[in-house]
Amino acid sequence: MSVRKAVMVLYRVCWITFFAMVVLSLFAHPPFPYWLTWVPAAAAIALVLAAGRKARSAAADPRPVVEVEPPVSGRWTALNSPADKVPSHGIHGYGQTYAIDIVAEPEPEPEPEHEHEGAPSRPKFRRLWPIARRNHHFPAFGAPLLAVADGTVVYAADGRRDHLSRNSLPALVYLMLIEASVRDVLGPGSIVGNHLVLDLGDGTYAMYAHLRRGSLRVRVGEAVQAGRQLAECGNSGNSTEPHVHFQLMDDPDLDVAIGVPFTWRGIGVPANGETFTAGGAVDGRPVPDSDKAQVF
Repeated sequence: MSVRKAVMVLYRVCWITFFAMVVLSLFAHPPFPYWLTWVPAAAAIALVLAAGRKARSAAADPRPVVEVEPPVSGRWTALNSPADKVPSHGIHGYGQTYAIDIVAEPEPEPEPEHEHEGAPSRPKFRRLWPIARRNHHFPAFGAPLLAVADGTVVYAADGRRDHLSRNSLPALVYLMLIEASVRDVLGPGSIVGNHLVLDLGDGTYAMYAHLRRGSLRVRVGEAVQAGRQLAECGNSGNSTEPHVHFQLMDDPDLDVAIGVPFTWRGIGVPANGETFTAGGAVDGRPVPDSDKAQVF
């Protein structure tokens, strides 16, 4: 076990110990000293800060950009893109330095005959209502995910459920304050949900997160060619709505992985709010501010 892996495991053990001591203190006679309860929490914070410094140091001298095919087909919009900031998701952990989120957009339809008609779009982020929506309301749900290069499947799991969307203010608060904290303690598998890791060779791995439950079309150890369907887009793990989270990294273990910069052949790296068609060019259509940065 590497030092970084040990640090991340110990980090989660410290948080579990903290929560256990909080619960036990309610029944202990005499109760634990107040300061003692917070020792494991302080240790967890110190450990994650130490791990973060190492990840930032590695990210300061990134590997060369790796060009791969896009993981999807059709029209998609980029959010949380490394074209706008690095790290794209605010942290270097779990190999996410250059990760990108993309949401599907309906194909444009002919000009409607009546003003109220038009192409359907993905549900917008709402302040209050509806609190959540079912996954079939989002065009990304069930979309095919494609191999970005020839490679070998080194990890594949699709047993976690697809939960309802969290694209309202109450649902987002619940996700950030409660659900995300619990998932962080449970480990990276709970954060990325159903996911697949593809070994592209030369120490580069592609990770697809938030897969649809039961949608895997490959198994561990199987060799795949670029363009082959691997699974379907879902809404498992720490996700606000059905979307694709894609990243390249230098290790298949998310606890120790360092992000690797990528570019999609024929597309590049679309910036936040840019809509692209796989196989075509970015068209630069802006996304309303209320829709940006709401996908995790």
